[in-house]
Amino acid sequence: MFAHALKSALLALCLIASSALVQAKEAPKIAIFAGGCFWCVESDFDHVPGVLETVSGYSGGRTTENVTYKNHTAAGHREVVRITYDSNKISYKKLLDIFWRSVDPTDADGQFCDRGHSYTTAIYTLNDEQAKIAQASKKALEKSGKLGAPIVTEISPAGPFFVAEDYHQDYHDKNPIRYTYYRFACGRDARVEKLWGDEAMMGIKK
Repeated sequence: MFAHALKSALLALCLIASSALVQAKEAPKIAIFAGGCFWCVESDFDHVPGVLETVSGYSGGRTTENVTYKNHTAAGHREVVRITYDSNKISYKKLLDIFWRSVDPTDADGQFCDRGHSYTTAIYTLNDEQAKIAQASKKALEKSGKLGAPIVTEISPAGPFFVAEDYHQDYHDKNPIRYTYYRFACGRDARVEKLWGDEAMMGIKK
């Protein structure tokens, strides 16, 4: 009788330990960044180890219905990318470090050749922890004086996310020649390299 009870107790403890190990492996998480043309942000983060999926879309504006490429600018939305990542392989802080070094966070009027609010940089946080990490990351960058200019990237709680049209998704894979020419002609890489030097595109494995 005692042996049977002991065996049952040990089995229960094993099940609890096994459950704890499963819970310790966190589920995929989401980050939302605006970094100018979402084709480029999507392409960059597709080459970050630990990123599971990238989706181009619109967010941050006034309207919440029927948001499209044609009307998102008038509604105050930015082009954004929703990044699903494995937090066991890459942290939110590390994603922020990569984000900063793939954009020009000192430009308040757009990014590279793309001008206007819809192309400005932003970090949309999904919870208090992300907000705290993002603010600390921005303050550390400002304090470093590395870029020699104020960091104007907005940090705000995430609002509704609207998935962009199919032809925008994975544009760099669907239209590699057009994408490569656009990125070069827009001066994105040249500006990032001039701004960041050896740290440009850090963490992006291309």
